[in-house]
Amino acid sequence: MAAGSQLRDDQPARLPARPGEGARRGLVPARVQGSRHGRLRTVAPGPGGRSGLNVLCAVVGHVEWIEFARVDRVPAAGDIALAGEVWHEAAGGGAVAAVQMARLGAQTTLFTALGEDDIGRRSRERLEDLGVEVEATIAPGGTRRGFTFLDAQGERTITVFGPKPRPGGDDSSLPWQRLRETDVVYFTAGDATAVRRAREARTLVASSRERETLLEARVALDALVGSGADPGEAYTPGSLHPEPGVWVATDGASGGSYTTATQAARRYTAAPLPGPVSDAYGCGDSFAAGFTFGLGEGRGTEAALELGARCGAACLTGAGPYGNQLTLAG
Repeated sequence: MAAGSQLRDDQPARLPARPGEGARRGLVPARVQGSRHGRLRTVAPGPGGRSGLNVLCAVVGHVEWIEFARVDRVPAAGDIALAGEVWHEAAGGGAVAAVQMARLGAQTTLFTALGEDDIGRRSRERLEDLGVEVEATIAPGGTRRGFTFLDAQGERTITVFGPKPRPGGDDSSLPWQRLRETDVVYFTAGDATAVRRAREARTLVASSRERETLLEARVALDALVGSGADPGEAYTPGSLHPEPGVWVATDGASGGSYTTATQAARRYTAAPLPGPVSDAYGCGDSFAAGFTFGLGEGRGTEAALELGARCGAACLTGAGPYGNQLTLAG
């Protein structure tokens, strides 16, 4: 993609020769070209000198083809807004988390569902070019679309179209057995059987937005992550059985808190911003990915939260989810 170019619906997808081709070109993705992808931050390897290159990560989650529109303000009912910049991206919580893990240096596989449509092919291609190995089953309803306003303060307002595509744990087209050899999995979408498959990894972290599926699965989570400001991600202690090892509630610029079954809530601080605010799309997913990666790398809870906070802060200073994600120091 040439500098200054955008992903447009009229651009044909260049299909990879085989699934995972982009991710297999190298463990750490090359710098992504283009005006929105030039300022990648870096992070040192974890404690004990363990490199992220040795961490096997996976995300079981969703992908959405998102159209972004940058406006001065989100239009009120009946208003017309002029967008100063418009672009498309393969995004959604599963995709954003997987790319962040790959940029930290992990070998990362995304288990997802994509439609047999043009945006499904383009989503696979884009994520593979960003360093993620994509294992996708067919989403019968097609690839999910969405629209996001980005206002002058950097806040994002999201509308998605249709139900969230979910990979099924009984789907034999997906190589679920590979999760047994995976260090850490982050779960953002799937059915209860997919959660049980993910539990075969050494460490399992999940989004609290999926609490109904998690309740049905009845597996022990090492960590549960959600926004403390979003009622859709609220977690009440005792509402999951068994209880997660730690529950993290993010709180934006105020940092957040983490709680265990034996320890009252404790605060963690937000990381300093490495630049001016661009937009908030993907910050929470980048935070969760950094935290999950940190646990998989062997960091303790507090150190993993610190890494997650740095990932969220870096994402906030880049356009869209991938404009300035944190990367592993070379």
